[in-house]
Amino acid sequence: MLRSARWAVGWLALLWSCASLAQTYPTRPVKIIVPYQAGQGTDVVARYLADHLSRTLGQRFYVENKPGAGGNIGAEQAAHSEPDGYTLLMGTNATQTMNEFMYPSMGFAPDKDFAPIILVGKLPLVITASPSFAGNSVADLISAAKAKPDRIDIALPSTTARVIFEFLKDVTGAPMFGVPYKGSATAMTDVLGGQVPLIIDTVTAVRTQIDDGKLKALGITVLKPSELLPGVKPVAEQGVPDFEMAGWNAFYAPRDTPQAIIELLNGEFAKALALPETRKRLHELGLDPAGGTPADLARFETRERRKWGPVIKATGLQGG
Repeated sequence: MLRSARWAVGWLALLWSCASLAQTYPTRPVKIIVPYQAGQGTDVVARYLADHLSRTLGQRFYVENKPGAGGNIGAEQAAHSEPDGYTLLMGTNATQTMNEFMYPSMGFAPDKDFAPIILVGKLPLVITASPSFAGNSVADLISAAKAKPDRIDIALPSTTARVIFEFLKDVTGAPMFGVPYKGSATAMTDVLGGQVPLIIDTVTAVRTQIDDGKLKALGITVLKPSELLPGVKPVAEQGVPDFEMAGWNAFYAPRDTPQAIIELLNGEFAKALALPETRKRLHELGLDPAGGTPADLARFETRERRKWGPVIKATGLQGG
């Protein structure tokens, strides 16, 4: 009886402590690690939401870019940070569900070392080319690659872009050559400078160049035409049936971060994502807003892992 009473008192003390923590958090700046270069789609969206939470919670939320190893360097740092709510990760489909099938060791376990917070949104990718490229469609790209084997270079600034590239090669038999980059900024510099004729990247990263006529879109990697890039045909409608892959962004905290903080952050991000001005801005940035609970994100992540693990293994894609 005495033991039960002590357990009850201890449990109530823990609940009170968590509630008190949630009421006072945050008391100092909160770092959001973005495991990619500044200017990449993930970075732009993270900065927008960081600014929003800085206003609503009265403490500075700021982005720190930690690119490298397909996002693993930044994700590993976040995974091993103090679980106190003051270091968050803007994770992606690569860091949380793809890289584990491509790298022999990442320094962290994406399904065990993070506490899910919220799914921010999905980012379709686009196959684009410089204006000097002769083709205007994915079909043209495939034909050009088959006519001149291994003469078509494509810049690949992310893990998602690499998986799309390998999958496209596999299902079409088109002999193209992928050129990996650490991020969008360096890849775009080479593409706009004429060193590489094509790039696969998010709508966020390429839309300005498309609007300015510096790049032309050949195909988008979702099954149906997207409002994010009107007039661009899906790859699936250009002779590659059922071809679909979208990147996504989600917020995570290190494992063992107090649940009260997780719930508070989920609520604040959810309110931000529901605002008409936020949804409008994210659409402008090339992101389809999402939302949901931490449990929803955990289930979504599991489905994505089961979907893309076999594809990556079948293509033999390895991190580098």
